[in-house]
Amino acid sequence: MASSSSSAALNPTLVRNNKGSLPQKTPYSTRRHGFLNFPSTPSSSKRSLNCERRFCGVGVVKASATTAELEVARDRTAGDEGRRVLRVGLICGGPSAERGISLNSARSVLDHIQGDDLHVSAYYIDCNLKPYAISSAQVYSNTPADFDFKLESLAQGFESLSDFVEHLATSVDIVFPVIHGRFGEDGGIQELLEKSNIPFVGTQSNECRNAFDKYDASSELDKQGFVTVPSFLIQGSESEETELSTWFITNNIDVEQGKVVVKPTRAGSSIGVTVAYGVTDSLTKANAIISEGIDDKVIVEIFLEGGREFTTIVLDVGSGFDCQPVALLPTEVELLSHGIADSSEKDIIFNYRRKYLPTQQVAYHTPPHFPEDVITNIREGASLLFQRLGLRDFARIDGWFLPPSAHTSYLTGNKFGRSESGTIVFTDINLISGMEQTSFLFQQASKVGFSHSNILRTVIQHACLRFPDIRQASPSPRKESSQTNKAFPKHQNPRKVFVIFGGDTSERQVSLMSGTNVWLNLQSFDDLEVIPCLLAPSNEYSSNMDSDETNSGVSSRMVWSLPYSVVLRHTTEEVLDACIEAIEPVRAVLTSRLRSQVMDDILEGLKKHDWFRGFDISDDLPKKYSLDQWIKQAKQDGATVFIAVHGGIGEDGTLQSLLEAEGVPYTGPGVAASKTCMDKVATSVALEHLTAEGVLTISKDVRKKEDLSKMQPVEIWKELTSKLRSKTLCVKPARDGCSTGVARLCCDGDLEVYIKALESCLPRIQPNSLSKAHGMIEMPIPPPKLLIFEPFVETDEITFSSQLSSGNAHELLWKGNSRWVEITVGVIGKRGSMRSLTPSVTVKENGDILSLEEKFQGGTGINLTPPPLSIISNEALEKCKSRIELIANTLHLEGFSRIDAFVNVDSGEVLIIEVNTVPGMTPSTVLIHQALANQPPMYPHRFFRSLLDFGSERYL
Repeated sequence: MASSSSSAALNPTLVRNNKGSLPQKTPYSTRRHGFLNFPSTPSSSKRSLNCERRFCGVGVVKASATTAELEVARDRTAGDEGRRVLRVGLICGGPSAERGISLNSARSVLDHIQGDDLHVSAYYIDCNLKPYAISSAQVYSNTPADFDFKLESLAQGFESLSDFVEHLATSVDIVFPVIHGRFGEDGGIQELLEKSNIPFVGTQSNECRNAFDKYDASSELDKQGFVTVPSFLIQGSESEETELSTWFITNNIDVEQGKVVVKPTRAGSSIGVTVAYGVTDSLTKANAIISEGIDDKVIVEIFLEGGREFTTIVLDVGSGFDCQPVALLPTEVELLSHGIADSSEKDIIFNYRRKYLPTQQVAYHTPPHFPEDVITNIREGASLLFQRLGLRDFARIDGWFLPPSAHTSYLTGNKFGRSESGTIVFTDINLISGMEQTSFLFQQASKVGFSHSNILRTVIQHACLRFPDIRQASPSPRKESSQTNKAFPKHQNPRKVFVIFGGDTSERQVSLMSGTNVWLNLQSFDDLEVIPCLLAPSNEYSSNMDSDETNSGVSSRMVWSLPYSVVLRHTTEEVLDACIEAIEPVRAVLTSRLRSQVMDDILEGLKKHDWFRGFDISDDLPKKYSLDQWIKQAKQDGATVFIAVHGGIGEDGTLQSLLEAEGVPYTGPGVAASKTCMDKVATSVALEHLTAEGVLTISKDVRKKEDLSKMQPVEIWKELTSKLRSKTLCVKPARDGCSTGVARLCCDGDLEVYIKALESCLPRIQPNSLSKAHGMIEMPIPPPKLLIFEPFVETDEITFSSQLSSGNAHELLWKGNSRWVEITVGVIGKRGSMRSLTPSVTVKENGDILSLEEKFQGGTGINLTPPPLSIISNEALEKCKSRIELIANTLHLEGFSRIDAFVNVDSGEVLIIEVNTVPGMTPSTVLIHQALANQPPMYPHRFFRSLLDFGSERYL
């Protein structure tokens, strides 16, 4: 590894006194990762190859740490060779509905900036604006609810925001706020920091307030000469109906049925945004926004018919207070109507769900499919807007392109944005853009040569320029990608790793998230060259085929080796489209030309700064292989394959068999174990002899899909409930991944709905379509050939209360009547010696079945890791873990897997649900929570490296 010789020398007079800055019980993270700066010369020394780049032998100071331990840890963060370490305070959470997304952003930032020259301390502000110092481990929680109820005991709470700011003033050099929405983007946190002269990343408070309020921002843009959308402000007064009617008439909109957009003035991420028809409907929806507490000011805007939405990141590359904004390549947000079964969504908008959850209802194009002069005008306009509104460091600006064919008579004046090619309208300004792994920030930055780490550190470095006391300590970029620019030396003989994800099961989007996360985490190791690969879907293949059918022709399926920027998509369909588009000659030439323009603009500003070492992502093209060719390439390269394909050939032993035939090492269980665990009936049969050991299995009835259509649902229901001796049943595919197609059936009417969904090949069953309340049920496509019916196991409801008579504390509520709770637990190790991680109690937010989102998508779902003692004792938990290990070793698992089960909280008996041999590995997966609960904690990079090493040793 390279030394950080490019960092400025430590100036002792600039170091603040850290002593006494944290009370004794603070879970303040003092670990020092092995991130290093880029080498200043090709001859820079390197550490041993087996040295991990992150978390090099430095543990996390626990909540019970002594002051002495804190001081020792702080000494370690001082870095090597007397370099000064920049201390960054990362603040997430907040009072808005976006606090879950804020946690996702904080997790991503933490992953990519912490290093030997930069130390991150994490902070969380709850919905009541109470601040806490939290451990880095807590940042990896799935949702704030995962730890809200534990904050008082596990985190260091501050009595007031004033106390919090006083702590920041002595404990960090600069603050990086990643609070989305209220208090984060409205100037709240910024004003707090300004009053105490604490440096921070981003725009000042006054400018935040002006830009965050959509009505005020639109008025200011109009004054500055930009085209704006006519809007009307609603604040709940009785006279507004008459005034709104007048506004409708003035803008030639039908008072009864005219189509408009209604949205809060001060809420981000499309929260509360809806389409309305006419004055009455507009007022009803506006008042609903006000009554729900989303905002007390609502605007009504003209619906931009025929418009095409875009968003662009603007990066400030100037010096100090000299603003020099550069807009990156914009992204077109194309809303698609296919796949929408809900008639209430006929007017699709880019709402919260479509922004943050994988969906085929949205496609993204970077650069947009707009005329080239329009793209240029968008970049120029966004940069000008950034400068005119006094924004700083970076921001995301959204808008619409209206082609000449669109109706634009309501857009008056000869202002910026009009041209022969159409009209550009800027509508929303995001002061703290989302920073999840595949967010617009990283999509657009990677298109012009920035890795995740490089763009984040560049933003921080730029912010430091405004503060002379810390600018000398600003960090340098570090090595990030295996697809880096040649200016950044790599290890001479890195070991190759092919991370494969995708496929064509209903879990393919989760697979993309898993593979992306694994790829990004493994890139931090200097001795690895990690190549992301997409297993393309195939119409000829289905996860429901018999193994004899799948072996013929499966090796001819397509695999794409992907460049950095192409991976950062929300769906596998997007990735595949991006691959095809990237190699299309005309499109490739245009993208290359636009990329060069942006890079030249960026270099013009950043070349003045000695800390900027250049771009670190090369402009590679995707490569296409047959699966057979790809496996042979892996063998030729001596690569290990990290399997992240959920369901289908990734989990049924097919891919494992093909790799074994060529002697290519891979992660996870072998062929036989994969086949057994993919078949839920075979899994039960393999474990049924363990009853005396406290391992129980559930009675099952297997039915062919075609047979379900031959009988009346009422007759089938009578047969099933009689045979299984249960009035309530659980149905699931016999050979598909977890959560897909799983539903609770309470009557023959529910069964009829489910059968019709199978017959109609519906991609999902809409919420509350069955007799008992439930969330969205994702269905396997194509429908499974075999289905399993089981007795539905009643577990005790676990809920949270945040409004108690005792104050603002959060509390876990559990009655414990049945004494059974649902758990999920990871197992890792070598065959025959698998060990259980700390189990997690799963909490369902909607209905009785965990949705695909709740299991894998950050910001959704709740997991309690470790299980609270109020639910299960340590003794019962240890018995449970022993039985989980017995299950893993009986099934001959190896590497890693995840086991879902019910556990009796008194006896520790385990009732098995299913075993996943390729479990979810998304940024917020429960496996990460469990690895972090280990002692010592195993952080994501080390966890995934351990899984890789288990696979690499398969043939040793």
